[in-house]
Amino acid sequence: MEAAAATMSERDPLRWKALTVVCAAFFMTILDVSIVNVALPSIGTSLHFTRDNLQWVITAYAITYGGFLLLAGRLADLYGRRRVFMIGVVVFTLASLFCGLAWSEGVLIASRAVQGVGAAVITPSALSIVMTTFEEGAERNKALGIWGALGGGGAAVGVLLGGILTTYLGWEWIFFINVPVGALAFFLTPRLVRESRAEGRKSLDVAGALTVTLGLALLVFAVSKAPDHGWTSGWTLSRLAVAVVLLIAFVVIEARQKDPLMPFHIFRIQTVTGANVSGLLLGAVTFANFFVLTLYVQNVLGYSAIRTGLTFVVTAGSAVLWAGLAQALTTRFGVKPMLAIGFVAMIAASIYYTQVSASGSFASELLPGYLLMGFALPFTFIPVSIAALAGVSYNEAGLASGLINTAQQIGGAVGVAVCSSVLFSAAAFVTVSGVSNAFWVLVGISVAALVSAVVLIRDEQIQPASETQSSPGAA
Repeated sequence: MEAAAATMSERDPLRWKALTVVCAAFFMTILDVSIVNVALPSIGTSLHFTRDNLQWVITAYAITYGGFLLLAGRLADLYGRRRVFMIGVVVFTLASLFCGLAWSEGVLIASRAVQGVGAAVITPSALSIVMTTFEEGAERNKALGIWGALGGGGAAVGVLLGGILTTYLGWEWIFFINVPVGALAFFLTPRLVRESRAEGRKSLDVAGALTVTLGLALLVFAVSKAPDHGWTSGWTLSRLAVAVVLLIAFVVIEARQKDPLMPFHIFRIQTVTGANVSGLLLGAVTFANFFVLTLYVQNVLGYSAIRTGLTFVVTAGSAVLWAGLAQALTTRFGVKPMLAIGFVAMIAASIYYTQVSASGSFASELLPGYLLMGFALPFTFIPVSIAALAGVSYNEAGLASGLINTAQQIGGAVGVAVCSSVLFSAAAFVTVSGVSNAFWVLVGISVAALVSAVVLIRDEQIQPASETQSSPGAA
């Protein structure tokens, strides 16, 4: 551990440039969660998708993304965070190219699944690079402020960018745009990002890797398709049961392994546990919020794809504007009070959206809620990210990063699935009452997130910012 401590204490003069590279790659993966939604009608028409198969363009990505996050994070610890990150960039970039070139629905679905694997490799390895590059305290908080702003605003930007690209260039460009970004990230990474890995030789826990990856992937699949088959149907319950069995097997295997994929002692840090619970609920609210709003704006208010995307600029822009203050206040006053403020704003936004109508204007129906969410996103994503890495050892940076990203992704899948079921419970199309009911569900989830943050997170477990740490401007 002395070598690890020495590595952390030696400040990388290129650390802020390295942050730019890994954040750019991470932003690609966030965009691809929402950017496809706007383009689905065009994709379906162009490639002659059947109605049932079209949703697989989204589901295939979600399954592999959610399933491989935890494994990828631990692989980054064991085999080198920069190396694993670059592998993820290559996989994601090539898969994006094949998505844009897809000539059939089968090719596009398969390419989206591979793209999800690439995203799952990029995300935790990138976050673990941030953690091991910046010392815990003010510097890391500033870096995570940028990370949180991208995570919080990425979904909103994806809706906007998807509308613009689909309208003016064609749906293929929602995938082609990743290629130059990925190529540049691959070129710059070995020049700007230092390699790091866990100290000591550890073997890969193959049995644990298989059970957790298959279990998480099946869980995301079952939850994603539950609205189509029914939550109490034999189809859904059987797949959820198998997923639970696989995850229980994973826990049993890990308890007996000498070098487990996921050492459970990480959960002894109560703040890390609290951050993952809050992150799970945060993912549910955020993903579902954009999902329901996109359908409402297009199908009820009748906005075009590009006009829908433009409305979300308010949320994305607000999130970026508030990010600096959110990071500074979190560093000054701690994670718990800022999370409480963020979740209260999220509750207020969801309550506001329960009052939507079929004929309101942008200013009356959307703007106040968009502004509230734009404020809430950095005041939740940034503190959660800081808490998820608090007190975690250098050797387990990838593990902690994989955990929080898995929690948010699983939460997002559950949130979208539950709200989809509520949204279409009374009719096969989007209705005002369905939208209202879906947002009441999000009010409940947001309240649960607030309670989890207040009860589980302990600010005393988070290292206070050192007055001697330098600012980005001094780098």
